[in-house]
Amino acid sequence: MLTTTGLNFGVRRGLPHLLGICIGFPVMLALIGFGLGTLFELYPILHEAIKVVGIVYLLYLAWKIAGATGGVGQISQAKPINFWQSAAFQWVNPKAWIMGSSALAAFTSLADNFFIQVAIICITFMIITFPCAGVWLVFGAGLQRFLRDPKHLAIFNLVMALLLVASILPVVWEMFAQAL
Repeated sequence: MLTTTGLNFGVRRGLPHLLGICIGFPVMLALIGFGLGTLFELYPILHEAIKVVGIVYLLYLAWKIAGATGGVGQISQAKPINFWQSAAFQWVNPKAWIMGSSALAAFTSLADNFFIQVAIICITFMIITFPCAGVWLVFGAGLQRFLRDPKHLAIFNLVMALLLVASILPVVWEMFAQAL
């Protein structure tokens, strides 16, 4: 999604999207670590519902990306995803849930100071996410000069949409495997 934002809007206009991820994910992780995780343990259906909503939303985004038309210059009048949308998206992103809950499970221990451990994990994710996710935004912006031709842009959008769909296949597979 950041690559597509960088391609269509450039780095400067894509920064709110990047910041929403870099701040929204650690905030979500902190809330899970400091209490929401217990709620999901008590009511696992809530966690599953968030996964399903996230999968449906990601499929919707893939559909929108695949169907995007026009050249790079023509898209500049549209609005990129903003900070709050990006931060809120973390709550329905199944990949974020899997990564966050896995990190909390793997790198915390109730025997030690749990709250400090959660805080360290959240700060680490915040620091690491800026350069890692930022690369995708810059990569997309760098593609602008190569994808001026609407045909090339359509192919790129289709590939990005298929990669987005492919990224949720492990989540879907896990859900079906658990159901069996």
